[in-house]
Order: sequence, then structure tokens, then C-alpha cells
Amino acid sequence: MEPFTHFLTGACLSRAGFNRTTGLATLTLVLSAEAPDIDVIAGFWGPVAGFAHHRGFSHTLLGAPVMSAIVVASVWLGYKLWSRSGRRTRLPVRWWVLYLLALAGSLSHILLDFTNNYGVRPFAPFNARWYSWDIIFIIEPVLLIVLALGLILPAIFSLVSAEVGEKRRPFRGQTSAICALVLMVVFWLVRDVQHRQALAMLNSRAMQTGATMRVGAMPYPVNPFRWFGVVETTNAYETFDVETRELHINSNGREGTYYKPPESAADLAAKNSYLGRVYLDWARFPLTETSFNAEDQQYTVYFRDVRYMYSPLSSRDEADIRNTLAAHVVLDHNLNVVEQWMGNREQK
Repeated sequence: MEPFTHFLTGACLSRAGFNRTTGLATLTLVLSAEAPDIDVIAGFWGPVAGFAHHRGFSHTLLGAPVMSAIVVASVWLGYKLWSRSGRRTRLPVRWWVLYLLALAGSLSHILLDFTNNYGVRPFAPFNARWYSWDIIFIIEPVLLIVLALGLILPAIFSLVSAEVGEKRRPFRGQTSAICALVLMVVFWLVRDVQHRQALAMLNSRAMQTGATMRVGAMPYPVNPFRWFGVVETTNAYETFDVETRELHINSNGREGTYYKPPESAADLAAKNSYLGRVYLDWARFPLTETSFNAEDQQYTVYFRDVRYMYSPLSSRDEADIRNTLAAHVVLDHNLNVVEQWMGNREQK
């Protein structure tokens, strides 16, 4: 998920009652709920390196205790500097409780990332398999609004109470925060039911390009009844718009069928490159396209994952670098790797 959902989830977890257990609870939960995304620093070593380590160790069950310790250590350092002026928290700070809260925040991050279709590897390095629930779009306005209201409404009500002279209560907003978290879980469950319906509809459809091998249903934002269906057959990938409320599947037409190309020597060389190995380890419905430039005597092998070919940010043109999470490898006439690109960024 994008950072705001993680931050808001951490804040709601604290407001739900954990902020009554120790000082600095809210700060710790908010920081730990986003801390696993520290793996973005791998991007300084190039876009392919960043892609290889994205949702890596910091997003695993083994890494969560480490990330929690880093967050608590950072909070401890900040608190020591802040308290030099004689300021203190409303509640005494219980560091072992803060560590447990940081662990809860880190695990909430992994859970939220699991709900979208990029996936996580929670059991790495013992099991490097990617797991994804595929029910929530990476930016979900419904969740953002629900979580934000869970935090904002108590402040609005407190202003009304102040106008009528009521005494301000400490730790306000527990009920609204709990409601926000409950509504988030309810939204997940509704989407899970519709996701299963979409998969069942795809599995029951006869494909024109061969026997069905695998199916996937990718979420759209806001609408839990609309899904982007991907069916892998023996010869191609077929894509559909699935409407679970109407039990209707709309074919995306000729442009929605992507035939698997025969594997050439250039394909094999690109797949064995650093980018190719990383990409194919992650991609669920990988599709490659190869072109040859006679003037430069170079091959270009494009990598895409069909499950990401429905975003408004994507193009159906295999040569378009604007494709979401698209990549390509450039090879010379001897099939040696010359360039490796993630989107419009080259791995140096």
C-alpha cells in the first residue's frame, strides 16, 4: 500500500487503546507501521537493485523484530534529546511495551501489503515464494477516507463539546478508531467474497487459446464488484473485465489477448540477466517481446506482467516504458547484456 494508509493504520491502532498503555505509543506505532518501506534505499544502487530488494527482508516475519528494534531505538534516541528540556510524556514510557507495539505496527504493514496484488515474501529467506491476496488496489480511497475519519471525527466532536463547556477528556477517539479498523476489515471481507466470485467466473469460462492453466483477478479501486481478470492458457494470456454483481464477463477484445512468443536465444539471454532473473522471480503472468535493431545490431527484450496491464498508467504497447512495472534488457549481436532498464531508469 502507499504510505498514507500505513501511517493512518498505525495511528488508528494507537487511538484504539494502545496509547493508554505507555507514553510514546502513537509515535512508535505510526513509525513502525511504515518502517518496512525503508527498503527503498536499495534504489540508490540502481532501479533493478531497488526492484530486487523491494518488499524484501524488512517485509518478512524474520525482519519484523529487527525493524521493531530499529524503530524503538530511534524513538529512545529522540526521547532522550526531547526530554533534556525537562519535558515528559503524559504516561510513563514502558520500553518493552513500545517494542511490542512496534512489532504490531511492522506486522500491520506486511498484512496491508499482502492485501494488494504486488505481494510479499513473509517467510523469506526460508521460503522465497510471493504471496498476495489480490483484493485491494495499491491506492484505495475507501480505506483512506475511513481511516482518516476515524482520526478526525473525535477532534471535530471535541470542538463542539468545548463550545458547550464540557471538560476535555484525555485519550479521546477510541470508539471511532476501533470503528475505522473494523470497517477496514469488513471492506476486506466484502472484497474477498467478490474476488472469489470473480475467480470462479473465470475458471468456468471456456478459453479460445487453449486449456486454462491459471487465473487471476486484480482489484480496481473503490468498486469491489469490478475486477481485471487474467487467464493463462497453454498458448496465451486472455484478459477480461469481470463484473461480479452482474455475473458478467466482458472480453477486452483482440487487444486483450497476448500470445506467448516462442523462446529465442535472445529471450533466454535476457531471462538469464540480473534483471531477467529478478523479474521472473516476481512476475506471476510474465510476458516477453523481442525486437531487433538492424542498424545497431542489438536486441531489445521487453518484460511485462499481464496482471499490471490494466492500470490507467499503463499502455498496451510492449515498447512503452510507461507500462506499470515494465522492464527491458538490451543485448548486442553476441547476446551480451548491454543495458538493463526498469521503466525509464537504467541500472548502471
